[in-house]
Amino acid sequence: MFGFAVAAMAPALIISRMISPRKRSNPVKFLPMECGQVPTGEGRTHFMMQYYPYILMFVVFDVMAIFLYAWGSALLELPKSATLPMMGFLAIMFGAMAFALYQSGRRRIW
Repeated sequence: MFGFAVAAMAPALIISRMISPRKRSNPVKFLPMECGQVPTGEGRTHFMMQYYPYILMFVVFDVMAIFLYAWGSALLELPKSATLPMMGFLAIMFGAMAFALYQSGRRRIW
C-alpha cells in the first residue's frame, strides 16, 4: 500500500514541478485578490458567535441522522437488546443539543 502511494505521488510531484511557473514577471499577478479587487484591511475578522449554536446543532443532528439511518435500516434484523444502546446514544446527542440551546440563551444570541 505504501509503495503504491509513493508510486502515485512521485509522478504527480514531478509533473507539477515541471509545469509550474518559475519567473515572477508581473508582481500584480501574485497579489491576493478578492473578487477582482485588491483587498484592504485586516484579513482576520471577529467570528460572529450568533452562529455558534447553529453550528453545534448541525453537527449534532448530522451525526445523529447518520447513525439513526444505519440503525433503522437494520432494525428488523437486530435483537431487541440493541435498542438500549441507541437510546443512550440519543440521550447523549439530545444532551449536546440542550447544551447548545443553553449556551445560546446564556449569551443572548437568539
